[in-house]
Amino acid sequence: MAHRIDLTLDCADAPKLAEFWKLALGYIDEPPPAPYRTRQEWLAQFDLPDDDGGGAWLCDPEGRGPRLSLIDVPEPKVVKNRMHIDIRVAGEGTSEERWARITGHAELLTAAGATVLWVTDGHHVTMADPEGNEFDVC
Repeated sequence: MAHRIDLTLDCADAPKLAEFWKLALGYIDEPPPAPYRTRQEWLAQFDLPDDDGGGAWLCDPEGRGPRLSLIDVPEPKVVKNRMHIDIRVAGEGTSEERWARITGHAELLTAAGATVLWVTDGHHVTMADPEGNEFDVC
């Protein structure tokens, strides 16, 4: 049996960055695990230090993609990611139609605070989220 994966992204402002990634991925806030009513109630069961920071938890509303946890950390991002997210834009059609969807999504994310790092014409756009984490739209 294959194992499922979750992705965790260290960041400076989890709630703010979560809004960007919900737009980028079409994700929603993940409800707290049963029987907890809130995420804070769920977190209270763990003996976490008071300065543990905040977080945000996102999920694919259709349950297909991996969960994404965003965790506040005190140190800034200083080097290139060793692993990155590829946002695979859905849809069929010609290569021109697919490229139009890719660049359209990249434009939407740029308006939401992402930065285009480089473009590989006809294939993908490499970007950075508002905190500098690299990802591709392909």
